[in-house]
Amino acid sequence: MRFVTAQRNNETFVGIVEESEKVVHLHLAEQAMHQRMTLPSSLLECIALGDEFLNRVNEIAAWVKENPSAQYMYDLHDVRLLAPIPRPSKNIFCIGKNYADHAIELGGKLDIPQHLIVFSKVPTTVIGHEETVLRHADVTDELDYEGELAVVIGKRGKAIRKEEALDYVFGYTIINDITARDLQERHQQYLLGKSLDTFCPMGPWIVHQSLIENPNKLQIETKVNGEIRQKASTEKFIFNVETIIETISRGITLEPGDIIATGTPAGVGKGMKPPRFLQAGDVVEITIEGIGTLRNKIGE
Repeated sequence: MRFVTAQRNNETFVGIVEESEKVVHLHLAEQAMHQRMTLPSSLLECIALGDEFLNRVNEIAAWVKENPSAQYMYDLHDVRLLAPIPRPSKNIFCIGKNYADHAIELGGKLDIPQHLIVFSKVPTTVIGHEETVLRHADVTDELDYEGELAVVIGKRGKAIRKEEALDYVFGYTIINDITARDLQERHQQYLLGKSLDTFCPMGPWIVHQSLIENPNKLQIETKVNGEIRQKASTEKFIFNVETIIETISRGITLEPGDIIATGTPAGVGKGMKPPRFLQAGDVVEITIEGIGTLRNKIGE
């Protein structure tokens, strides 16, 4: 299933996107089915219900298939997709230099990490599919893109063993880890350069983990104005998804709805000769196999 947080007629709702590209408003469908609404109003709260949420959604989806209605089913182009989790409950975990070629393009072979590099983006960075990334011309001259697979945690866990790590995953989405390279270098850390407002486009939806056979074997491609800049496979991860979850959770409790961005492949603007940074009006599209395409425009 593809889970969305969407808006229609100024109402925000949790939905699923069917293969027919229809969006099912879960609350309204549940009300029509049972004459009551029991699901929470946010996807973050829904994920926290675990299997109970999935069981209810499967029941609703089966009923809707037999009882289609425009009252609770909308064409995808008639809704506005927000970030699946518009306001994460904590900072987004991000993995730095998780592809050897990306580490080399920024700093040479000596920059290939021996241990996981972890930083974060604050919740106010998050925006959705087709929303505008602020240019922040008064703050940065070196705006860059980073297409990434993101993992959404489905249940609470600490000291998670690698062999069990994928059992803690709810699903997968796409993140553009927008970065102000000059801020990153000036302040000698990641947070400011990664956390300006709108610097975390996310979406267009969360694909449930059951639909992704192996997150460590997905094609990822980033285009800027139609030009392919990044093209790789998550097979090239230095640290795979299971290792990332095991390492982070050793001393940090992971909770439902936590988001982990797994790193970006080579091809960022900073690594080109000469560097090619994002400008106002540029359109960035990130496509990941089995998930879809996240598209955002850079504002003035």
